[in-house]
Amino acid sequence: MSIPQSGGAPIESHDQLAQLLENGCKPKADWRIGTEHEKFGFCQDSQLPLPYEGERSIKAVLEGLSQRFGWDPVTEDNKIIGLKKGMANVSLEPGGALELSGAPLETIHQTCDEVNEHLAEVKAVSDEIGVKFIGLGAAPEWTHDQMPLMPKGRYTLMNDYMNTVGTMGTAMMRRTCTVQVNLDFGSEADMVQKMRVAIALQPVAAALFANSPFFEGKVNGHKSWRSRIWRDLDDARTGMIPFIFEDGFGFEAWVQYVLDVPMYFVYRDGKYINALGMSFRDFLKGELPALPGEKPLMSDWADHLTTVFPEARIKQYMEMRGADGGPWRRLCALPAFWVGLMYDQTALDAAWDLCKAWSAEQREALRVAASVDGLQAKVDGIDMHDLARQVVAISEAGLKARAMPGAGGLVPDETHFLNALKDSIQSGKTPADELLDLYQGEWDGDLSRIYDAFAY
Repeated sequence: MSIPQSGGAPIESHDQLAQLLENGCKPKADWRIGTEHEKFGFCQDSQLPLPYEGERSIKAVLEGLSQRFGWDPVTEDNKIIGLKKGMANVSLEPGGALELSGAPLETIHQTCDEVNEHLAEVKAVSDEIGVKFIGLGAAPEWTHDQMPLMPKGRYTLMNDYMNTVGTMGTAMMRRTCTVQVNLDFGSEADMVQKMRVAIALQPVAAALFANSPFFEGKVNGHKSWRSRIWRDLDDARTGMIPFIFEDGFGFEAWVQYVLDVPMYFVYRDGKYINALGMSFRDFLKGELPALPGEKPLMSDWADHLTTVFPEARIKQYMEMRGADGGPWRRLCALPAFWVGLMYDQTALDAAWDLCKAWSAEQREALRVAASVDGLQAKVDGIDMHDLARQVVAISEAGLKARAMPGAGGLVPDETHFLNALKDSIQSGKTPADELLDLYQGEWDGDLSRIYDAFAY
């Protein structure tokens, strides 16, 4: 999750709220790719999740990465809770999953190099202390109580609030992992088109990357249980946000949406101040109960923007949030999928043509069906397997048009990063289907075999 902002000028005008978003507009030559991916850590012998402290712990992994590979520690209340190096950072999810938030890079080749380097560093440190990491959309066996909350003030506040607004918020915090990509936009109109495509086609990403068919040691009836969890978290800040498809959508409409989302916190002097359920609109008037008489800074607005969790969201860039965490190979496929769709105008137009006639009800039904059935989902005559085939073909054409070479020019473009998705389309099987085949076949119902088979 996001690192808190601090400082910044006071907000003196409502116009500054939309202006912060608009300041993210960049010429196409400056568009970059930021990939984030989370993975669960566990003790190799017991197959139990890592505690925060101890010989085999999240703290030990973070300290090892800092000492051996030059990452600068990030602390809160004198406890290490993350790392920074240049434009990249490593952070902790609430239940101890480790996240790399990568630097903004120009090509998928660079993104994949970054992923490979990070996972190699993590493996070098963790192997020495008997720790492994695994990429899945949801913890396959571990219970809520087995996954301790990490020592971050933001998470303490969120943990207390989640069960008041939904039934699965704490499960999301502790027991899910994702891979996402952050992309740029060139103008407000470009943002609008990209956002509409991102939301409408997010169920395709959920289906292709579905990788969480187990929960608490059982088959859960969904290809993506992570997606199921997100559907019952907090209606005020999640979902398919149908208003973005209405006439007049733009930066100001996004501002109005975020202003209506109840607050979590205000960050001051390294501390999180409880503002749960309070209104940022009141904050703008100096009437926030948590800080009476004080008006917000631009950093407070930047923080509040990080507390909305729809299937795609806007900050000074756009985040694609619909995919399960997964195996090493798919960590490069996810940014390739969206870059191919978003960074070539012909591909973007073709993607919009595919989905522009869908109703809000169809988009929501696709979201639900993708989580349950993956590529086998069907909604109102829309066959997910066929739709995914078309979308990946558009993405491949977009990557070819970008023509970004790699390996010193030996690889002409980025299309090979889609091979994992093309394999799924050819077989009709997502990672979840492959896991279920193993569980029902070779593993003979022994889910503990997932750790050795799929650890990084």
